[in-house]
Amino acid sequence: MKTIANYHKEFERGEYTPLELLEECLRNIDPEINAFITVTEELARESLKRSKKGRLRGIPIAVKDNINIKGVPTTCGSGILRGFIPPYSATVIERIESEGGIFIGKTNLDEFGMGSSTERSFYGPTKNPYDLSRVPGGSSGGSAAALASGSAIISLGSDTGGSVRQPASYCGLVGLKPTYGRVSRYGLVAFASSLDQIGIIGRNSEDVGLLLSVIAGYDKRDSTSSTNEVEDYENLEFPQKGIKIGIPEEYFEEIDEEVYNKVMEIKEALEKEGFSFKKVSLPSTDYIISTYQVISYAEASSNLARYDGVRYGLRKEGKDFLETIRKSREEGFLPEVKRRILVGTFVLSSEAIAEYYERADLIRKIITWEFEECFKEVDYLFTPATPTPAFPIGERTDDPIRMHIPDRLTAGANLSGIPAIVAPAGFVGHLPIGYQIMGRHFDEKGLLSLVKLVEKIKPFKGLSYE
Repeated sequence: MKTIANYHKEFERGEYTPLELLEECLRNIDPEINAFITVTEELARESLKRSKKGRLRGIPIAVKDNINIKGVPTTCGSGILRGFIPPYSATVIERIESEGGIFIGKTNLDEFGMGSSTERSFYGPTKNPYDLSRVPGGSSGGSAAALASGSAIISLGSDTGGSVRQPASYCGLVGLKPTYGRVSRYGLVAFASSLDQIGIIGRNSEDVGLLLSVIAGYDKRDSTSSTNEVEDYENLEFPQKGIKIGIPEEYFEEIDEEVYNKVMEIKEALEKEGFSFKKVSLPSTDYIISTYQVISYAEASSNLARYDGVRYGLRKEGKDFLETIRKSREEGFLPEVKRRILVGTFVLSSEAIAEYYERADLIRKIITWEFEECFKEVDYLFTPATPTPAFPIGERTDDPIRMHIPDRLTAGANLSGIPAIVAPAGFVGHLPIGYQIMGRHFDEKGLLSLVKLVEKIKPFKGLSYE
């Protein structure tokens, strides 16, 4: 698997040029996959002329369409933002530009990041490049599909309950959700502010580590940004063999048997390398989905109140001010977002806040405490990334309970703010599936190092696009 460092060596030797790489990525954009909402070909070509140096020089990067790039439409996969062009760039975009990265386009997503399949977009569903009848995962499904189809080298997504990791699993890629606060959220359109984190999807651990090195670090424009020192994620070393890895038994319940077997092959490979595994327990795992739903819906109902047809995007005129707001929101939002706004508004109401929101907030603290207790016994936690491979398009769109089932394995990391990474474990049939490693706050380097070791001892060969 070619890394960004490999591309740079080819550029230096004159064997391949950044323009040839960009042209190849542009040719690989497949309208049927529908990974992109906006292809920024002109911007990419102009940027390429200025890209003479930097750690990301000449590398085409796809960006989830809820992260602002100045002068490029931001839609969030929603009709309510039609015509909105942000007047500023997100901090992560500025940092990538300063290192010579090339933005090839804005990728498709479930509307405002609310979904687990990238089917709930105003711009139509994205398809999984491994099987066009299947979903790519969500909500960063466009960012994952862009990489898996060879139309970008690395991509940015956002992860509120697993939105980077689940599509990485379904598309045979590496997906990292950093520690909350490790990467600035300035310029990321908010879904649930206490859970959202900009993440990275790449083809391998080295590329993800490189991009994390570029975008991580304190940002005074984000009050939740951490001042913790940024480690060197570029020069990864294989982890020491004395580390202990926990197997939370609750995370292996109700898992597809073939997925279980593939994930266990990774565990056994690590055991042969000298790593020890220990069974641990996270008793509140069964409450993760309900806790995530109450907190995320409540925050979404507040964050999305700003889309009223007055300040952003779509405006549908009514006979008075209130009717203008009602008609704009009614036409602008799709049903899933309306459902979450209604539920979120209810759980924050004076009649229900103690019964739902305050109780969810208490359980969130318990979930976080359980993770902290586990990390006193082991260094990392090892789990499947999803219970099944990618499911058929349309199978779960009318069943929000089934749609949320994969969140049980990923949303705990968001509720507790810890970092988590997903990487390929192999194939079930013709579909890739992934394993997940969670670690202590700010131990992204440890997660990347473990994945790098697995890449060496259990190499994964995905779609051929090089």
